[in-house]
Amino acid sequence: MAPGVADGVRCDEDGNLWAAAGWGGEGFDGVHVFAPDGTPIGRIHLPEPCSNLCFGGAKKNRLFMTAGRSLYALYVNVRGAQWP
Repeated sequence: MAPGVADGVRCDEDGNLWAAAGWGGEGFDGVHVFAPDGTPIGRIHLPEPCSNLCFGGAKKNRLFMTAGRSLYALYVNVRGAQWP
């Protein structure tokens, strides 16, 4: 796998970083999730590069992901960090 690119980023209420990722070869496209210390803790695979993301929905636990030709949405087990 070649080095890829992270584009949009968001944080959840636990301090984890969610990064839209792509252009790194097979298996890289999607969302990469990192703990506050930088340890990779999860990945959401998409069939195309992910260009941006945000948390939304009534409980702020739905992750919306934009890509070249698509919009993806997935309920997750954490809420997005919100400004006061």
